[in-house]
Amino acid sequence: MHRRLIELAIIIAGFSITSTGQENKIPQAWNAKTIQWQSTDKDGTKWSVLQGHADANGEAFTYAAFIPGGYHDRHSHSSDARVAVVQGVLKLAIGNSTQMKSYPVGSFLFVPANVEHVMATDEDTIIIGTATGPWTTHHHHAESR
Repeated sequence: MHRRLIELAIIIAGFSITSTGQENKIPQAWNAKTIQWQSTDKDGTKWSVLQGHADANGEAFTYAAFIPGGYHDRHSHSSDARVAVVQGVLKLAIGNSTQMKSYPVGSFLFVPANVEHVMATDEDTIIIGTATGPWTTHHHHAESR
């Protein structure tokens, strides 16, 4: 059951993107083992744009993020994020809440633009999401822990 939900979330993320018509459209699919990570941060998080362009104004794109176990960060994003959990468990607290809610594999979340939230993990977790560029993340480091 979880495997079908993951596959469906990945397919939805891959095919729900709008396109400018300037690129070749070919069917694509990803799972936790086939993502090719494009960048790794000092905190161990990894990032990859799977389809589209994160820096293009008004263009929707699909991304994957690897969040290592023990991660904890308060931040906000410049645009809405729609996220599917494909490995592990994502923990999330919205706004000023300190109540973390756990979202296991198969969960789908919507986080509106500019809403501060805490994202945390106890185990290695991978999410696949869609958003609109240009994408920026504002980290609230003084408030993260």
